[in-house]
Amino acid sequence: MDSTEATKGKESVQKRSPLDLIMNQLRRKASFTERKKPAVGRLFRPSESRDKRNVGIPEVKESEASEGKENNEPGKEINDTDDEAGSVVGWGRVKQFVQKLGKTPHSQNLSLSHCDMTATDVVDLATLLPFLAQLEVMDLSWNDLVGGSLKALTIHLQHVGKLRVLKLCSCRLTNQDLTALGEALDCIPLIEVLDLSWNVGVGAGNFRHFTEHLQAESTLKELRLVDCQLSETDITALSEALRMLSSLEELDLSNNKLSIKGMENFTSSLGSTPQLKTLKLSMCGLSKDSISILGQALRSVPALEHINLSCNKEAGGGLTMLSTNLALLTHLRSLDMHLCCLSKEDVLALVQVASSLKELRELDLSSNKNVGETLQNLLQTLPLSQITKLPLNNCALSTHACHALATAMQMLKQLESLNLSWNKCVGENLKQFLEPLPPDCKLQDLRLSSCNLTTEDVLQLESACQRGVLSHLKQLDLSYNGSVGDGGWMSLFGKAAALKGLEELDVSLRPSASLSVSPWLPALLEALPQLSSLTHLSLQHWALSSAEREKLEKILRKKNVILECDRLAMPKAAG
Repeated sequence: MDSTEATKGKESVQKRSPLDLIMNQLRRKASFTERKKPAVGRLFRPSESRDKRNVGIPEVKESEASEGKENNEPGKEINDTDDEAGSVVGWGRVKQFVQKLGKTPHSQNLSLSHCDMTATDVVDLATLLPFLAQLEVMDLSWNDLVGGSLKALTIHLQHVGKLRVLKLCSCRLTNQDLTALGEALDCIPLIEVLDLSWNVGVGAGNFRHFTEHLQAESTLKELRLVDCQLSETDITALSEALRMLSSLEELDLSNNKLSIKGMENFTSSLGSTPQLKTLKLSMCGLSKDSISILGQALRSVPALEHINLSCNKEAGGGLTMLSTNLALLTHLRSLDMHLCCLSKEDVLALVQVASSLKELRELDLSSNKNVGETLQNLLQTLPLSQITKLPLNNCALSTHACHALATAMQMLKQLESLNLSWNKCVGENLKQFLEPLPPDCKLQDLRLSSCNLTTEDVLQLESACQRGVLSHLKQLDLSYNGSVGDGGWMSLFGKAAALKGLEELDVSLRPSASLSVSPWLPALLEALPQLSSLTHLSLQHWALSSAEREKLEKILRKKNVILECDRLAMPKAAG
């Protein structure tokens, strides 16, 4: 049967007429001639000139000087023209693919997060990588169906050798995906940032499938593994991997339960990362013993600048053991221990070393009730002249603590963010915080939610606006202060011209209270055109009539301002 078919094939070739052979030769000659013509002839689009097309195609880079040169090598001319044509067509495919997913194409930054990508899309993207040779950032986060199909992409990563940032958050990655990603590391030798956060599949003992492919002297600088349900086995794999990540500058393990043994394994390798600058262990279930273990390891990472130990509610009592080694971190710029149930002894221990933290810029001890009792001691030792962020919300500040802070305001010359929310003592005392503010005040974020503010307090805020000391303010939160009278709001909005930089304004009421905006809405409507930077306005639980809401929305729509406001409701008494 095979021999018969071969014979028929041979006979069919032999039966071709001389005319067929002549026509084939003519076709080949014509094809060769067309290839020698400029690419414009073959790829001409009526709506675009050649120059305009090339502007949108970063991959096509020709010097003007070389365009005028004659080329006596037809073969080379054909190759150059074909490369240019391929780039044009390839970039067109990239644009079509990215726009289909609702994103904007960019040759260096490919952001496809939240696109509902399918496995087929992953395969299609892989075929486009040869046309993204300049790519440096690729973000495929929050696409569940990427998981299980990542290998289709990683086997083509050699085409994007300049890739520096790869984000695969919440992609439902599997152990096969981790293996494929690890095997592809050699193809992206410049990778600096890898974010695998919110992938449960990274944990459960699977992280080793990635780490076993790491090579010594890796270029990785940032590794984020937030909420990956890392087990002790995974922490052990990470500990072994850290020995090869000498360039690591940021490590985020937040939202992973770290046992005592896990902390011991993890911290034992921190000495291999001498350049580590940021360490985030928020919500890791750290106990005071865990904090103590970490404290001993701080000696091996003297370059640390940012430490986040927030939301570890069992850490109370641990700061007394951590603080001794904190003094060794002479480059420390920010320390976040909010919601850690710190004891009075913890705060006093921090007081003992605060004077050594000469580079400290941000200190977050918010949502720790015992801070209120010891704030005065802390303010006496902190480098106040360079503090830029000082959140003290929900710290049970006493009247005595408020006075101490008010006195310190004169020295907080670089302060950009102040949060006093949920401290009732601020009410009727706001004047003492605002009066010391200098004319060149740098305050950008002021939060006074649920502070029992009075009409007089808001009048003092209006006076500060008039003096120009709040000219840099971008966020102002006055929510949950239902005790402020209509006259206070009218006066504040009357001086809105002094808040030209304001971007977010929140004057919402508590859910249990709904008052009418009618008395002061005209003042707000008149002020809105002067708030040129405003992007977000929150009036939750205030009652508006349909006509009032229509007027407000008409103005905000022109300014592209987002409005948060309840549906039409009848006014109720303040709670």
